[in-house]
Amino acid sequence: MTVPQDTRLRVAAIDFLNPAPLMWDFEHAPLDTELAQRYRIDRMLPSECAARLASGQADIGLIPIAALATTPGLRILPGCTIASKARVRSLLLVRRARQPLAALRTVAADTASRTTIAYTRILFHKWGNPAVSFLPLAADLDLMLTRADAAIIIGDPALLALEDQPHRTARTGEELVYHDLAHEWRTLTGLPFISAVWSTVCGDSLDERIGEDFITSRDHGLQNIHALAAEWALRIPIPEATIRTYLTGNIHYTLDEECLEGMTAFFRMAAETGILPEYTLSVDSLIAR
Repeated sequence: MTVPQDTRLRVAAIDFLNPAPLMWDFEHAPLDTELAQRYRIDRMLPSECAARLASGQADIGLIPIAALATTPGLRILPGCTIASKARVRSLLLVRRARQPLAALRTVAADTASRTTIAYTRILFHKWGNPAVSFLPLAADLDLMLTRADAAIIIGDPALLALEDQPHRTARTGEELVYHDLAHEWRTLTGLPFISAVWSTVCGDSLDERIGEDFITSRDHGLQNIHALAAEWALRIPIPEATIRTYLTGNIHYTLDEECLEGMTAFFRMAAETGILPEYTLSVDSLIAR
């Protein structure tokens, strides 16, 4: 018996809270059933999204933007992003208060994201400590701080670390400084911190309707933030009001001109410091909706 071939587009999606508005139509009626006939959604860490797209195991991925400079042939889908224009809460550099940034020797880096590490390397150049070493580790703050002077954690683990901050201080007696990396980047450059974009390897063969599907899903998600906050409060131990504020005030979802300017600056500085290969962002086809 011949097994029918699955012709759906394979979508590598990030398994964190922050993309929740982007995924609304793929997970909720009335459009989830229709979209499931055209897309197969697989959820994973941001770095795994980039790897799936690079290896041909996915057709569309919500990828950390650093992957654009290291994976030839990727095309950004216009309209959607995961970014922050102020404080983000879910991208943290945590260090011991007794050690200033310029004196850090090692940073344990969450293996979930390449882009956050690239941004942080640029920041350390600006902080006068370009030689600091980065050690890849899973997102466990206590373990990370036993192995290194500081730690980078992203996504839901970062949000949970902020919630646990007073409890950890009481538990350990250790004073830590929690740097919000989007805020640090904005202070340095005056520009937003762009974490991820929808990208594809399908090139010009991609149906224009696909881009519309993702933009429409984003728009519907932003119209249903209260419902998303209620859903996610049952999934992670963070208050519903905090989740609502995070999705409306900390994360920005539209790939607008300021975000494109921020991406351009990121790629320029990453190349100047030798952190990423040179990459020219083509903005002509990426005007936001």
